[in-house]
Amino acid sequence: MSPVPLSVIGGYLGAGKTTLINQLLGLDHGLRLAILVNDFGAINIDAALLQSASEDTIELTNGCVCCTMSGDLFFTIGDLLDRRPRPDHILVEASGIADPAKIAAVSLAEKELRYAGIITVIDGLNVERQLADPRISEQVKDQFRSADLIAVSKASREKVASLLKGEGVAPCVSTSDIAAVTGVVFGSSLLSLDPAPGTQPHPAYVQWSEPAPLALSKDDLDARLSSIPPGLLRLKALLPNTAGRYWELHVVGAQIDLQKLEDVQSLGVVAIGLRDTLSSAKLRAWWMGP
Repeated sequence: MSPVPLSVIGGYLGAGKTTLINQLLGLDHGLRLAILVNDFGAINIDAALLQSASEDTIELTNGCVCCTMSGDLFFTIGDLLDRRPRPDHILVEASGIADPAKIAAVSLAEKELRYAGIITVIDGLNVERQLADPRISEQVKDQFRSADLIAVSKASREKVASLLKGEGVAPCVSTSDIAAVTGVVFGSSLLSLDPAPGTQPHPAYVQWSEPAPLALSKDDLDARLSSIPPGLLRLKALLPNTAGRYWELHVVGAQIDLQKLEDVQSLGVVAIGLRDTLSSAKLRAWWMGP
């Protein structure tokens, strides 16, 4: 039985990894993809693709599945390899503060896997600020140094390529250039996992989450978003509004994206920031109020 290719989609908080994975899911590639994500509830899958959903797996009509990474990565991968039929390809969405190379190393330790590349998504609007922040710059650099391809979101490829000139990194393409992305992920050429996982110390982070958020009006949200605490790096929320519908909210640095939804698969708020500035208690107090 041939080894199953494993690819990693990495990138810092809010870079656009989930959006890229959604693009890959929607392609007519004829492959049974298995997508491992931290929280598939954040992936808005087209209802026409959805076949069934259980507690930790979403099955799609095109043969793909999305699974949550629960517990040890090796055990989750083992469960996928035990499936019949097996997936044709495994894609892992790395957490925004994870080292993609460390995750990809599972393909070297498991003989039934084959390393099939790291795609690092770079947020073109925020990468310059991230590289200028001494607390996170080395972690961001580690993520794109490990990449076989860099996919630039939210800004021109040329802008980021110029910024990274001299860093000795992989070629840069736009996330809209899906042919270049699939050429690495689904290409037949054998890749080697190089360089090794980053060794520089990374900052300490703090996370706060609320799985059952209260319904909020637009005024309620505006009040919170007008007083975002310093040090908040990323917030994702799917929550009810007071009109019987739902909000999808994304905060990445100073960027705010708010949309109304008719329906959602799950609810929750997740916020992450730097521990030297924030605490989970501060995050909770900000969001929940007095």
